Amino acid sequence: MPTPRETILAALHARLSALPATVLRGDVLPERVPAEGLVILRDGEPGEPEATLSPLRYHYQHRAEIEAVVQSADRDTTFDSLCASIGTALAADRTLGGLCDWVEAEAPRPVDLPVEGAASLKAAVISVILHYTTADPLA
Repeated sequence: MPTPRETILAALHARLSALPATVLRGDVLPERVPAEGLVILRDGEPGEPEATLSPLRYHYQHRAEIEAVVQSADRDTTFDSLCASIGTALAADRTLGGLCDWVEAEAPRPVDLPVEGAASLKAAVISVILHYTTADPLA
């Protein structure tokens, strides 16, 4: 049986998979970026939990990361559309079906990445904070 952390990350990946872009989880950047863009979900860091007693519960603000990458002639517009669609997907269900207390994204930090002999990439890391509670830090 998967842990709550894995269940939440899988639900986040499933939510992102509805995007028009190609969505991967934990993969390396492929040689070719699809025209509609590429999204790679990284598990990130659960951070140090706050604990409450009676009953013992661990409250996490887990920082997952979404790498958004585009490579097209109109990459600025494509990139903006991709980031907006990520925001829309997250806003549609801020609890991932009740698995999280709250899901929120931070603003993207875009960078241009030159590619020798091809159009440059526009990419960003978007931190997504997953607020959830578990009974055991290893569960």
